[in-house]
Amino acid sequence: MEERRETVNHGESLLDELSDLCEHLVAALETAPPAETGSNGSTLTVGVGIPGIVDLDGLLRFAPNLLGANGSQVRHGLQGRLGPAAFVHVDNDGTCAAVGECRAGAGRGRSDVIFVNLGTGIGGGILSGGRLLRGASNFAAEIGHVVVDPQGPPCGCGRRGCWERYASGSGLGRMARDAALAGRAARVRALAGGDPDDVRGEHVVLAAAEGDPEAVAVLEEFAWWLALGLGNLANVLDPQMIVIGGGLVAAGDALFEPVRAAFGHHLLAPKVRPVIEIVPAALGERSGAVGAALLAAERSPQAQRRASDLAGG
Repeated sequence: MEERRETVNHGESLLDELSDLCEHLVAALETAPPAETGSNGSTLTVGVGIPGIVDLDGLLRFAPNLLGANGSQVRHGLQGRLGPAAFVHVDNDGTCAAVGECRAGAGRGRSDVIFVNLGTGIGGGILSGGRLLRGASNFAAEIGHVVVDPQGPPCGCGRRGCWERYASGSGLGRMARDAALAGRAARVRALAGGDPDDVRGEHVVLAAAEGDPEAVAVLEEFAWWLALGLGNLANVLDPQMIVIGGGLVAAGDALFEPVRAAFGHHLLAPKVRPVIEIVPAALGERSGAVGAALLAAERSPQAQRRASDLAGG
């Protein structure tokens, strides 16, 4: 069961939208057959993944791509709207997606995985030694804001040259617009309606899928920047696998082949290392939703009671 809404960039409006979405889904579940819902009348458990720095209490402290929601008490606000019968867990969306892919997707069965989500920015999550890496304040894995060029373009976080300015969906769009303004990428520009300012990353993916050489060249430049960040992460974390999620995965081999080719050039001593697989997310755009549900379920009052009963027994 699935429902999609437009993103709301304001704290109170965002909470109202999330609350309304939950109520719609609950209403749909109540009319569905029990075998489909798995419902047994237990407490409503809600998992939320949101882009940005989310603390242990579910407060959204900072979201570069959702500035209007900065400082929102997402967990408490949503809990208040849904009522005392609900249990709400809020986490970073990249963390949620990493959990989804590591427990039910491409990284299943692996103990050391880096998940990288290519959206408007870059989100991520890290499984190290079989455990989710959260850091001291739950702020770990903000991988999109690793600086790869201190003189690079401004980022929404207030700094310059963050990795996501080069290797996200918006980064790909920026590269393609630069190419179009320079008189290149004619097919990409045509798919955008002829105006270089309207060029987006998806237009590059479509043109590359048609075999357009100029679009392929833009995608290869993008792949180099993506591989640069992946190599840096691999040098620090030594993963078994890197899972890539987000809409750009639709580019398929046109993206993954140049990324894999460039990756070794950014990796320390690649010839003496076991191969680090770079694979697309198996759950697609649902990685975050699946992970948010799993995290909420394991932290719910029911799960805590079961754990307590088992410990007591």
